[in-house]
Amino acid sequence: MTTLITERLTLTPVAASDYDDLRAMWADPEVIRYIFPDPLTGEDVWFRLLRDIGHWEVLGHGNWTLRLKDTGEHVGSVGVLDFHRVLEPALDAPELGWGLRSAFQGKGLAFEALSAALAWCDDALNAPRTVCMIDPANAPSIALAKRAGYREYARTDYKGAPVILLERRST
Repeated sequence: MTTLITERLTLTPVAASDYDDLRAMWADPEVIRYIFPDPLTGEDVWFRLLRDIGHWEVLGHGNWTLRLKDTGEHVGSVGVLDFHRVLEPALDAPELGWGLRSAFQGKGLAFEALSAALAWCDDALNAPRTVCMIDPANAPSIALAKRAGYREYARTDYKGAPVILLERRST
């Protein structure tokens, strides 16, 4: 499993010790606004945590926990994922996903973390293309994806909600 270091962040593969921080993050209505209809319960967070650990064990990649290098404070997560989502068109490349705690949004940390994850993905996975899925109302995430080189290729529905599918070719 891979740890990444950026100017301000340490990205470590998600671990059971991240549970309390993840529970706080996924209970924040501002964080989940475009992702889930309701804050996640402790049980939901535990299942997601086990899924994330399984990603690393089975695929050799998954979600990283983001922490400030200087304080260790939990910032959020970014990941290279394969959820086998059922949607059309299918996600046929590694999926990038991210989420930051409210206090850290708008500070460039998401771009810093996403850039590190994409550089790792380009190098370690040698994936010619990555994708992401974003709620059309989530203007900050759409802007972040575009800044990172993603471009829209489709609009569809996922679990009854509209989403934009974006792709990025490796550099």
